[in-house]
Amino acid sequence: MQTARQAARQRRHRRRLILGTTLALTAASALAYLVMGVLPDHRADTVAAAPTPVATNQVKATTPATTSTPSASGTPTPTSSPSPTATAKARPSATSTPRSQRTATTTAPSAGRIRPGNTYTGVATAYEAADGNGACLLGPSPDLMIAAMNTTDYETSRACGAYVLVRAANGKSITVRITNECPLPCAPGQIDLSQQAFAKLADLKVGRIPITWQLLSPSTSETMSLRYKTGSNPYWCAVQAIGHRNPVARLEVQTGGGWRQLPRTEYNYFVSADGSGCGGSIRVTDIYGERLTVNGIALRPDVAQPTGVQFARH
Repeated sequence: MQTARQAARQRRHRRRLILGTTLALTAASALAYLVMGVLPDHRADTVAAAPTPVATNQVKATTPATTSTPSASGTPTPTSSPSPTATAKARPSATSTPRSQRTATTTAPSAGRIRPGNTYTGVATAYEAADGNGACLLGPSPDLMIAAMNTTDYETSRACGAYVLVRAANGKSITVRITNECPLPCAPGQIDLSQQAFAKLADLKVGRIPITWQLLSPSTSETMSLRYKTGSNPYWCAVQAIGHRNPVARLEVQTGGGWRQLPRTEYNYFVSADGSGCGGSIRVTDIYGERLTVNGIALRPDVAQPTGVQFARH
């Protein structure tokens, strides 16, 4: 009898344990559900914080060039140009490579002694120009409305190819292109005109007349050409720009390390003494800061290769 009662009590005890466990599990599940509903969704936050790709342009800061301003005596005095302005340049398309690219900058003119907008005072003389070739090595001229610039204002050939408006005291004027250098005793401000140009202003017998002159950016249908010097090869080369509307301030070649500015000679060529960049892309900048990039110019000595582009008129 005692054994039957004990067995009944044990069965009731097991039922209470099972019921308690079930209730505990149910309560825990409900609590977990409530906690999950309160907590933030970390996965959603992670996805929202993922960065979004942004297309950007390559920006290159142009280096300010030293400029000059004429003093009251007519001798230019160097001054510093304003701080450089960054110019955005879009990456070229991978599907096509244009022969030339034009990039306009907003920096101050990178002119030397001769600056746009300034009027210079001097004298004009005359010389026998023959076929028009001279120290600039531009070759024979299609016309003889040309001149030689004094050594000071010639400035290591920076004046080569410049168009200059010359006015005489008698009111007559003539536009000439600088193709030569007038050595000493030519003084700063002096221009040695071809006899044909001088005759437009005064009788050749006069020999010497007072003048004023200023730089021009003329109208022209001609486009710029590039020419490698005789003897150029992959290990040494010299290149020049010809037929440009505005004076050239710098010339660069593209190398494995980027663009390299070449030093300028008195005979109006830019030289790569170690051959780097010879036969590659060429970048030419005028005194107004406009930059023309030309591709596909072959390393062919003494051949004027047209670029199909020209600097803007000012």
